Formats: sequence, structure tokens, C-alpha cells
Amino acid sequence: MNRREFLTYASGAALGASLSRVDRAFAVDASPTFWRTFEVTTSVEVLKPSGTTRVWLPAAMLGEAPFQRTLANDFRADGGIANLVETKADALGIVVAEFPAGVKPSLTLTSRIATKNYEVDLSRPRNPANDKYPGSEYFLRPTKLLPTDGIVETTAEQITAGRKTDLEKARAIYEWVVENTFRNPKTRGCGTGDIRYMLESKDLGGKCADLNALYVGLARAAGS
Repeated sequence: MNRREFLTYASGAALGASLSRVDRAFAVDASPTFWRTFEVTTSVEVLKPSGTTRVWLPAAMLGEAPFQRTLANDFRADGGIANLVETKADALGIVVAEFPAGVKPSLTLTSRIATKNYEVDLSRPRNPANDKYPGSEYFLRPTKLLPTDGIVETTAEQITAGRKTDLEKARAIYEWVVENTFRNPKTRGCGTGDIRYMLESKDLGGKCADLNALYVGLARAAGS
């Protein structure tokens, strides 16, 4: 199974993951027993190493979600040392490999993943009985670069004024981001995602980390 096929089959699950509050989007387990299993292999080879070489590869999501399970993260670093560094609270894992001078750096990571369909009906209202998705509080918390107070909260309130439902607020924030931000090719890397600085400086240009973080921070501040 190649990456394109995996991403195609997993798109339904990804939609559910992208909505920060599953209860508010009224997610439904569409196939409680039918899981599809995929194997994704990523290989990295450094062609012109110089001295000690370090390689990092993102592993498949740690833990378990209603739409995805990671069955294994197996890796091989011939001639080097590799370890899986886990941040369980974030469900993130990074394979970190180090190769001494004179060794050809080559790292291979094979992840086995099971996914299943997960439907989201945006036309249905939130069900108070399913108010919390396990672990959602952690992923909705404010962070250093994604605060939900001050200018972020004020901006979110201005954008969503008059909107009553979560879907209306989410749409308003999305349209505001589209209309007021732009991709700046001069931004280094993917950007820093410092949304307070973006709003205070009125510099709304950036790259993926900046524009994505701005939407997420505003949505959290608006409670949508």
C-alpha cells in the first residue's frame, strides 16, 4: 500500500481528527467492526554525510482513537543507534537516529496502522449526552503560542459576533482567515505559529504553521 492509497482510504478518519471537538460535530462510528490495516514504510538515506549524522522521522500516532489504531512502529538504523521518543500526552512519537562518522546513514521506519470510517453530520446539533471526547480537554487547552485570552479572545469574539451555532462560528473564523491572511514565501521554514504576535503586529502573513495555528487558536477562543 503506497502513501497515496493510504491517504485516500484514511481521508474519512482524517476529517474526524481535524475537528477539534468531535461531540460538537456529532461524530458517528459508521463501521464499529470493519477496520482496514495499512503498512507505511519511510526510508531516509543521507547521501553526503559529514561527521556524526542525526535523522528524525515522525512515527504513527501513539495511543488509540475511535477511527485509528497504531499496531506497530518498527525501525532500523544499520550502523547507528535509533530510539522512539514518545510524548504520550500529545500522542506523538519521533524516531531519533544517530550515525557515527564513516557510517552510511540510512533509517527505515515501518508503521502498521488500522483505520475505519467515521462519519460527521454537521447538520445535527450537539448532543449534551456525549459532551466530552476522551482526552479532548488536553487538545483544546491554550498553549504558549496558541493562547485563548487577550487579543486572541477579543478577535474571536469580533469575528463570531451574531453567530449562534458552532458551525456558524467555525465558518466565520475560516472566512476571516481566508480574507485577512496570506502565504508569505519569505517566512522561514513553516513559520512559528505565534498567533498573539501575528495579531498584535497585524502581520498576518506566514506559512502553514502560522495560518493553521491562527485558525485553531481563534476557534478555541470562540469555543467552537
